[in-house]
Amino acid sequence: MKPPRHIAIIMDGNGRWAKERGLPRIKGHEKGAESLRAVVEGCAEVGVEFLTVYAFSTENWSRPKAEVSALMKLLELFIERETPELIEKGIRLQAIGRLTDLPESCQRALHKAIEATSGGTRLTLVLALSYSGRTEITDAVKSIVRDVQAGRIDSAMIDPELISRHLYTRVYPDPDLLIRTSGEMRLSNFLLWQLSYTEIVVTQKLWPDFGKDELREAIAEFHGRDRRFGAV
Repeated sequence: MKPPRHIAIIMDGNGRWAKERGLPRIKGHEKGAESLRAVVEGCAEVGVEFLTVYAFSTENWSRPKAEVSALMKLLELFIERETPELIEKGIRLQAIGRLTDLPESCQRALHKAIEATSGGTRLTLVLALSYSGRTEITDAVKSIVRDVQAGRIDSAMIDPELISRHLYTRVYPDPDLLIRTSGEMRLSNFLLWQLSYTEIVVTQKLWPDFGKDELREAIAEFHGRDRRFGAV
């Protein structure tokens, strides 16, 4: 049975994982980075083509400055540390969101890794960074308005397909499966347009406790769904 072509994940619960153990929140994020490494490997092993993870939302900028700074340093370290292995395993790194909001050192590390891994064909890992679903749709609308004003398109041409072509994710297929950890039952402003017909699996596991076994369980649950896309 074929795996989902595209899996999206809301990686939730790092802070709670750390709090339950009396640890600083950043320790939960560090453990969460280990889970991401395992899940990326798991997706590549079972034949998933695209994996998009909600790494940092626009709302996350409102967290305490010390935590945001630590997260940015962790992101930069993760990118630099994992790039050689991504190249070795044929995994291409991509990113979506307001990337210019990131510190310049993170932007440099990210662009360097994207270029270095561009030849990967086994799996595409997409990091959603400084990302907001509503902002993405707003940016798409602004782009379409500019095209209409410039005469490149007629307003009568606007349809769902055209809107999709103006989103950050225009070069990727919509996710087949969304996994959310920590038991929360909300989308948290993630891929609001793209998740229209995505199957959703919510697990009580906190993200640092999520690994290859849990990934396989989520895929097995996906295979048990009857996807009708609005039809009977």
